[in-house]
Amino acid sequence: MKLRKNVFGMMLAAVAAAASLQAAGNPAMVVTSSNAAAANQLMVYDSSGNLLQTVNTGGKGGVSGNAGGIEASGGMVAVVNFGSQNVSLFDSAFHGFRMSQLIPAASSPVSVAFGNNHLYILGTTKVESHRMDGFFGSSVSSTPDGVAPLFLADGSAAQVGVLPGQLVITEKGAVNTGTIETVNLLSDGAVTGVATQVMDIPADPLAPFGLVTRGNDAYVTIAHSNKITLVRNGTVLTVTGSGTQNAPCWLTLEGPFLFSSNSPSMSISRYAVYGQKIVQDAAVAATLSGDPTDIAYGAGLVAVIDGSGHLSIFSVDEDGNLTLVKADVIPTAANGAAVIWGD
Repeated sequence: MKLRKNVFGMMLAAVAAAASLQAAGNPAMVVTSSNAAAANQLMVYDSSGNLLQTVNTGGKGGVSGNAGGIEASGGMVAVVNFGSQNVSLFDSAFHGFRMSQLIPAASSPVSVAFGNNHLYILGTTKVESHRMDGFFGSSVSSTPDGVAPLFLADGSAAQVGVLPGQLVITEKGAVNTGTIETVNLLSDGAVTGVATQVMDIPADPLAPFGLVTRGNDAYVTIAHSNKITLVRNGTVLTVTGSGTQNAPCWLTLEGPFLFSSNSPSMSISRYAVYGQKIVQDAAVAATLSGDPTDIAYGAGLVAVIDGSGHLSIFSVDEDGNLTLVKADVIPTAANGAAVIWGD
């Protein structure tokens, strides 16, 4: 009985401590990768844009034209190593992040996503699933439990996202050949079958790029056509133009607000999304110093990487307004962005 009381007391203390930290503004962290072709590194910043830590990934960078090259799930962070055809996994420790695993990929990886107790790796020609095992999914199987060829498989893969029972994938393709596709998942989350092209893609599929998912919905950009689409159940339901801003490339989502980073307009646009509607709320919600290459939301922050070598961190209020916290100088090749809670 005493042991049970102690355990219950510890649980209450942990909950109280977590609530206290959140009330005090538990510091979030923003992570990206240097993407250096010779030796890739994980780069960790605090919510004010100050560099806290760099850790070697044990692999080579060199990826471009993609999003989701770095993703987080709980205390785990995955980083693609395009040049060495593997993915590095990091876990958080008392003194920061440490590399815990190096997962081989079936083709050179460009994007990763977590879901269904799996790590999904999108490569240039294939997509694969790796089961998360161990204590609270603290490790990832190095052997895939499912691999599927992509629809185009021409090396132009851009991003992967997770939907109920399937993955959604973009391939930029050559002129007028890009596509949006889905790959089915088994009940346990493993990849199965082959990629299937989404129905009712606009007639000018000029470079589908970025995407973000929530529930059954996937919001997908068609960058060179200046469009954002809503994909649900394998069909494009809604197509919205980007107005005055050119090439909406990458997306992030929070509540009713969808944010697109636009290249070469070097801006962020804000959209209101509800039901099947995508309505542009602010053509220019913020300006950037260079062409954006990825965007991420978390913990009340939006983080954007741009090709001119900047990590821009914005705070987001309840109306979706963006306020620049800091734009820090980073390697020009840096790739991917994710926002996670600090310890």
